[in-house]
Amino acid sequence: MVLYGAEGLTSRAQAYRLLAQAVRLHWGLEALPELARGERGKPYFPALPHCCFNLSHSGTFALCALSERPVGVDIQVLRPSWSPRLVERSCSPAERAWLASRADGPADFAALWACKESAAKESGRGLPYPPARLEVPLPRSGLPFRPRDLYRLEGRLLRVYRGETWRAAVCGWETPPESICWLELSDESGCTPPRP
Repeated sequence: MVLYGAEGLTSRAQAYRLLAQAVRLHWGLEALPELARGERGKPYFPALPHCCFNLSHSGTFALCALSERPVGVDIQVLRPSWSPRLVERSCSPAERAWLASRADGPADFAALWACKESAAKESGRGLPYPPARLEVPLPRSGLPFRPRDLYRLEGRLLRVYRGETWRAAVCGWETPPESICWLELSDESGCTPPRP
């Protein structure tokens, strides 16, 4: 599995430009294959079932995960706060207790939400309603998600990533990489150094 990112996006459509660069770098495909959508909207390549991918876009950031098996990725730009109703509807009692142990920090909710979204996207089923029905593994009470840690979710592996203004997660059947390979959308030659 590989994880590519881009920043400075001005439109959601640029996420597909990131995907095109990623498939060229990782699988050597010169052109982006034809895309289709599954029953719940997850994009895939009908002619290349072994080339699995997922995209996420938030604010000026995009992430793209590529794998030989189903994968899900999500990125969330940090907000100053999240609606208490959203937290109540989205989180199980255990997840709300963990958030409370972290002083209900907006960055912690963003990380938790990214975990839920990436797991839901990996499955292709999307988030259940209410999203609290999808529980993800959590760090011990009082501890944050740490980027180097792997979390297990029904045979899948989940990893959280963090930047100054965002949180992200990837979920799949292969070990997620420890870092994101950041690409310049105008420079198709390769990666910039990983970010902390």
